[in-house]
Amino acid sequence: MNKEKLTVIGAGLAGCEAAWQAAGHGVAVTLFEMKPKKYSPVHHHPGLAELVCSNSLRGESPENAVGLLKEELRRVGSLFMEAALATRVPAGGALAVDRALFSAYITEKIEKHPLIEVVHGEVTEIPAEGVVIVASGPLTSDALAAAIGRYTGDYLYFYDAIAPIVTADSIDLSKAFRASRYGKGEGDDYLNCPLDEAEYKAFVAALLAAEKVAAKEFEKVVHFEGCMPIEEMSERGLDTLRFGPMKPVGLIDPRTGIEPYAVVQLRQENREGTMYNLVGFQTKLTYPGQRRIFRTIPGLENAEFVRLGSMHRNTFINAPQLLLPTFQLKQEPRVIFAGQITGVEGYVESAASGFIAGLNGERLVRGEALTVPPPATALGALVHHITATGTRHFQPMNVNYGLFPDLPGRVKKKEKRAKLAERARNELEEWMKIL
Repeated sequence: MNKEKLTVIGAGLAGCEAAWQAAGHGVAVTLFEMKPKKYSPVHHHPGLAELVCSNSLRGESPENAVGLLKEELRRVGSLFMEAALATRVPAGGALAVDRALFSAYITEKIEKHPLIEVVHGEVTEIPAEGVVIVASGPLTSDALAAAIGRYTGDYLYFYDAIAPIVTADSIDLSKAFRASRYGKGEGDDYLNCPLDEAEYKAFVAALLAAEKVAAKEFEKVVHFEGCMPIEEMSERGLDTLRFGPMKPVGLIDPRTGIEPYAVVQLRQENREGTMYNLVGFQTKLTYPGQRRIFRTIPGLENAEFVRLGSMHRNTFINAPQLLLPTFQLKQEPRVIFAGQITGVEGYVESAASGFIAGLNGERLVRGEALTVPPPATALGALVHHITATGTRHFQPMNVNYGLFPDLPGRVKKKEKRAKLAERARNELEEWMKIL
């Protein structure tokens, strides 16, 4: 086994984080990225760590597990969190970033690190020797997927969809109003397009009647519940959207003083505020259908779309069956997996898995004992889900407090999350002493 250099395949969030952590501990890294020589169906930017689905990294408050996970990553020195905080844009109680600046920040850091060599070009085989981290993502190329399959066997998969983006100056501000739900953040971080009852029902009817992009005949469509296409949700009942991505709760139209019947929220996409993302509007509608139907939303009649929604197949392995808690492949421990291909879901979770993979990758190169974060931390709870949950119905999942071990004794429901977060902080502090 070559113990002199670590190979990382894929320079997305997980791959970049893994390379950064390993190099930070003095291990030389070769980081492979197929862009710009080859792009996946949804990647378009030549930089590293490209954010595809959204520019939101979700909530910051430790009241939600993803907020605690961000806090943990920041404390352990995550490049992902450093870049996110340096390139953030207004998003109420959430952490959102300027995608172009975020990618540029990480690209510069990685390319300037003296121990990281970036090699551009498609990898079609897993190296036969040496420690390898596979962080090729949910859109792994066919050739590499086949090579991985020779190590892992059958794949699981689901379909993911991305939301449209419109230009700010094409939004009619005489109809849309600025507000954050319940006044969080600056109170005006989002633009909101209100719909009355008739407008909402007409919108749902149009979604139900719209033409959708068909999946390939040989592929079974399995949607991830956390990123369900909006037209798929509309098929579940007339009020599904109104209690989901179009819920008006916590939003008061300042011109009427009342809560709208339904609302479409738009989140700032870049630091300059020239683009806005339709929140929760992931879709597999045809492009003509998207332009026609989304322009019926009050305030978006003349919307200029800089990106339309699309749908793609995401691939992931049966991690509980295949991986150790260190993210090593059970049958080939020199190979480590990281990122969404393991079944973690979400930007923050992908970076977190990359952190753990990078930490263990460099230890494996050095011949040192590997490490796993305590299960009561957000990092550890995520590891436990990926490597210790049931294998028969394993599905991708965002970090959440349901993954954490129970607290001892009886705890009041309203105090539970705060106590889980407090315990996680204490256990992380102890774990950090051995890093």
